[in-house]
Formats: sequence, C-alpha cells, structure tokens
Amino acid sequence: MIEETDFETFLYISTNKYQIIIFDKKKLKNLYSDELIVCNELNFQDLKDLSKFLDDNIYKIEKLVGHFIKDIILIIENDNNLYVNISIKKKDYNNSINHKYLESNLTELKDLYKENYQQENVMHMLIISCTINGQKYSSFKENSTGNNLCLEVNFISISNELASKLSKVLEKYQVKINQYMCGNYVKKFLDHDHSEFYLTAHKLKNGHNDNEVILVPKNIENMGFFEKFFQLFS
Repeated sequence: MIEETDFETFLYISTNKYQIIIFDKKKLKNLYSDELIVCNELNFQDLKDLSKFLDDNIYKIEKLVGHFIKDIILIIENDNNLYVNISIKKKDYNNSINHKYLESNLTELKDLYKENYQQENVMHMLIISCTINGQKYSSFKENSTGNNLCLEVNFISISNELASKLSKVLEKYQVKINQYMCGNYVKKFLDHDHSEFYLTAHKLKNGHNDNEVILVPKNIENMGFFEKFFQLFS
C-alpha cells in the first residue's frame, strides 16, 4: 500500500488525448500511466469516451495504491481556455508599498476579473510586471519607497460550463477536482523532453513559478485568500 500523501493523481485532457497519471511525490516519477489517443478531435460537449477511459483505469489505480482516489488535478489543453491581462494603477499616500498593500491590490484585480468574467473559473493568476514610480522591478523589497504602483496580471481560465461537465463525469467515481491547470501553461516550462511534463506540473502546483499567485478557497479555516505570495516579491 502506498500512503495517500505520497502520491497525486493527474488527469490530462486535450483535443486528441486522455491521459491519467499517478505521480510519486517522493521519488518524483510516474508510478502509473495510461492514455487514450483518438484519431478525430475530441468533442468537449460529449464526454462518453472520458467515462469509458476512467472506467478502465480508476479500479486499476485504486488496487495499485491501496486507496480510493478522492481527488485529482485536472490539466486541460483547450483552445477555448481564456487568457486575459488586467492592469491596476494605484497611488499610496503613505509612500511605502508593502506586502499587505500588494495583497489588497491583487485581491482587487481578482475580484475585478471575476466580476467581468463571471462564466469563467480561474486556473492561473500570473504576475507579468510590477512597476513602482515608473520603474519596473524583477524583485520586491518590503516597504519600498514610492507612491505609484502599477500591477499587470495574466489570468488563465476554463469556462464554468466545461468545468461543471468534467466535475459531473468524475462524480460517478466519487472523485473531486481539487485544481485545474492549463496544459499550454505547463508546456511553457518544458525543454524538449516532454517526459518531464508531470514533474513540471507537480513543481508548478507547488510554487515553481515565482510569478504565480497561488489561490486557495475562501472557506479554508484560518487562511487568507492567498496561501502565499508569488515568490518574486518574497
């Protein structure tokens, strides 16, 4: 039996492939892998093939690890994933820009995105640039002197409609989606060796990209909206 905390399950979906992976977090390698390649482009509106693919794999995986699969990280590569950049410019009359001030502005950007794209589910929130008094910075020092802050953030999202359909398919197996990731975003961090795809996804999930803001659900007790700041400004 493998301890539940020692592995994580990835389900990858693109227009021509389904793949399911059990990733060993201690040994940093795939423990189990199966995929289904289709000749015709997958129809995200009809997920019967996904159900059959999961039928063929869930039991095998649970027998292998000795546990029920309770949740998965779903990586989706879809041309309909939405990419939107939003900027915010603020004046701080205290002339000192600290982490709390940054958090406030990042939260405002997140709320602005959700207000204008209510049919979207955010997968990634990425810092593109931070400018203080007209000067762009690659790192941030606590209590930087300046009163003009400009933040530009990139949001990558999946439609609520598709997210709901995928969730319903997995409900049949009593599996919940605990995180969505964008396949194209993961690929940006690969070299030529795509065999490292899930190792890269695992690293990104755990803060590998210093510019990514890790979002957590608001209903987690005793936690703020941000589990941690993007490491660029740590």
